[in-house]
Amino acid sequence: MAEQDDKPVRGARERAKKVDSAPSLVAAIDMLRERLPGDPKFGDPLSTAGKRPVEVVAREASALQPERPSAAHSLGLAALQVWQAVSERSGRGRGDEPISVLFTDLVGFSSWALEAGDAAAVRLLREAGIVLEGSVEDRGGVIVKRLGDGLMAVFEHPQPAIEAALEAHDGLAQVHVDGYQPQMRAGVHHGRPRKLGGDYLGVDVNIAARVADSAKGGQLLVSQPVCEMLDDGLFEVGRPKRLKAEGAPKDLRVCEIKGKASAPA
Repeated sequence: MAEQDDKPVRGARERAKKVDSAPSLVAAIDMLRERLPGDPKFGDPLSTAGKRPVEVVAREASALQPERPSAAHSLGLAALQVWQAVSERSGRGRGDEPISVLFTDLVGFSSWALEAGDAAAVRLLREAGIVLEGSVEDRGGVIVKRLGDGLMAVFEHPQPAIEAALEAHDGLAQVHVDGYQPQMRAGVHHGRPRKLGGDYLGVDVNIAARVADSAKGGQLLVSQPVCEMLDDGLFEVGRPKRLKAEGAPKDLRVCEIKGKASAPA
């Protein structure tokens, strides 16, 4: 008797699954997502790697994806896609907006750490991290990711990115662990990288990384687009030089920022 009572429920469930998996309905929702604001692929691991609520919810929703195509699941991701787009625009004003990307790392750290050992290396990374992260956050920057002995951060304008790097240079001069004083190299580039989840990707991110890689210990390099945005007389700027780095545009030039310009007497 109980089995007979379950038949209508099972039948309704199977019909609902059939409708939910209908190729035409799933395709229509996919077409809708292409027209909606935000990333139409929002929901994959790359786009939901951040820590904001919309990305956390999207990761959970993606984990519940059924093995079959599902219109309901796609519709839920479409709603999260719009939420993500709106939060980008009303939050930090980024997304498709141009931003400044800062990369830093410590020159010679890996070689020193091999000799110094894990305890000393961890201690130095902690002390250097306090300096670096404090300088970025004090200037309104956002740390995108930590890269071992360095980091990637974004700013709305190159000036605070440069000021953060210069401040970090000065702060690291006070850090000493087992007789070792870290030297940081840094690079800043301004462009329009694509934001996916909590990360930024694209050509402009690669250029920023190449600019930083080309710097020496204690040196801050910025790309020509950054130089052109700076107010005259604000920083001591070296002469432009062509950036000779694989993966960077052949005509890109960089300048060294030597520090804040001295105030006129």
